[in-house]
Amino acid sequence: MTQFPDLLRTWRKHRRLSQLDLALEADVSARHISFLETGRARPSRDMIAHLGEVLTLPLDAINQMMVAMGFTPRFPATPLDDAAMAPVRQAVRYMLDRHAPYPGLALDRLWTIRMLNAPARKLFAPFGLAEGSSLLDMTTSDLMPQIIENWAEVAHHSAIRLRAESLAAGGLPALDAAAAKLSQDAGPVSPTPAPTIPTIYRFGDQRLSLFGTIAQFSTIADETLDDFKIELFFPADQATEAALHLLAS
Repeated sequence: MTQFPDLLRTWRKHRRLSQLDLALEADVSARHISFLETGRARPSRDMIAHLGEVLTLPLDAINQMMVAMGFTPRFPATPLDDAAMAPVRQAVRYMLDRHAPYPGLALDRLWTIRMLNAPARKLFAPFGLAEGSSLLDMTTSDLMPQIIENWAEVAHHSAIRLRAESLAAGGLPALDAAAAKLSQDAGPVSPTPAPTIPTIYRFGDQRLSLFGTIAQFSTIADETLDDFKIELFFPADQATEAALHLLAS
């Protein structure tokens, strides 16, 4: 098991902070940070939590630090289907169902689909996607260039998003590998007067142009909801809007 001093040092460097920078942000002495990183000082449970907040660490990283020092984890990791998560499931389901006839889905940190609304099920059915499926696998499959008209552009922006999410989480190999794969397909991005970059799907003669928004929980105290995302897609043109209404009917 990785020791606390190593975890603290790794995260501090990952956030591009010197010991003095972290000390100033945490309102402690640089000497104390140095002692924590060398193991000469033992942090309290509250100090670990405080440093985690200052470093904007994922909840699982704070838990790892707690366990490394012999403390119990600070945050639970409650399964989404647990009774305690009922209000969360209801909130997500409310957002997804009210978003119809436009597609929407909920993803965990590794882009596993946890919930979909009816339009999303219909839209993604040809790809074999359902609850429990990996959106990463679909995104990095050889099928994408065949069905997404502007794939080079979409791959470029998807790779940027994956790298950003991995960086925030301290490095996630699955996201990094997917970003590397997408970078191979990415092409030059042309300036566009449009305010968003849509994903343009082609199914035979059917053309759907969609852009997305991402919602996350604003206050969390459970690992399961750390970086849990609700993605809602909207039509980028009138033809797509009409097609989605037709699909829903």
